Parts: sequence; C-alpha cells; structure tokens
Amino acid sequence: MTSEPTSPAVVPPLHSPKSPVWPTFPFHREGSRVWERGGGIAPRDLPSPLPTKRTRTYSATARASAGPVFKGVCKQFSRSQGHGFITPENGSEDIFVHVSDIEGEYVPVEGDEVTYKMCPIPPKNQKFQAVEVVLTQLAPHTPHETWSGQVVGS
Repeated sequence: MTSEPTSPAVVPPLHSPKSPVWPTFPFHREGSRVWERGGGIAPRDLPSPLPTKRTRTYSATARASAGPVFKGVCKQFSRSQGHGFITPENGSEDIFVHVSDIEGEYVPVEGDEVTYKMCPIPPKNQKFQAVEVVLTQLAPHTPHETWSGQVVGS
C-alpha cells in the first residue's frame, strides 16, 4: 500500500486589528456615513417615534378611551405624510393626529368638524395627540376623498 502525503489543513489568513471591522447587525452607529453609501436601512424605513394605534401601550389606550370627548376642527391633514393637526374648540394649542387614529371612511380636510379623545405623547408626556378621531361634519363645498381613493362632493 502506498501512502500519499497528506496536505496540511488550510488555515484562513489572520487579519490585523487595524483592518476595518464591519458590524453585522442592521443598525449602524451614530455618525456613520452608511446612508451616503446607499447601503443599510433607508431613513423612511425607520420606525416612527410617535405612538400609533399599533405601538401604543394597552394602558395608554385604556386611559385615552376612558377620557372625555373633545370637539374641534381639522386645521390641516396630509394623507401622504400620514398626519395632521386639529384646532380644539376651546382655542388651546393645536393637537397632533396620526392617520391610524382616524375612524371612518373619509380623509379629513381643512374645516371638517371632529370629535376626539386625547392621549399623552411619550417620553415626557407633556404634549398630547388626538385618538379615536371621528369626522362629525364634513366641510361644505369641499371635495372629500375616501380612504380607497374615491372623490366625493365638489
């Protein structure tokens, strides 16, 4: 029996500590220029810091649902951006409203009368956002759009 010499096991080359090390996790450290290189996560894919129906805690939802109902008028709403503002009936500071908190079939437009409840915005809970927003009176002589895209009125 002839024995052939066996080759030594292939060992990967060692890298010096000065070689760049790229993290494998999906989030990059602050100040990195990954956005400019076109890799990683696009800014539009980052989660919103505002609590929506899906991200609001159960206790915050329960407190808002148990709260009083307020009346106001839609000051501005951008369907493409997914948020807008309501001017309260009592004249206080405008209230933020997120698209996920609007109930009903119509996209709000300026001048629509609404009812809503209020929920604090974390982390400091100093400002409030409108939740359970219901359009009670559509603005007259204004075209309205349904969430499916159909335009109603003129």
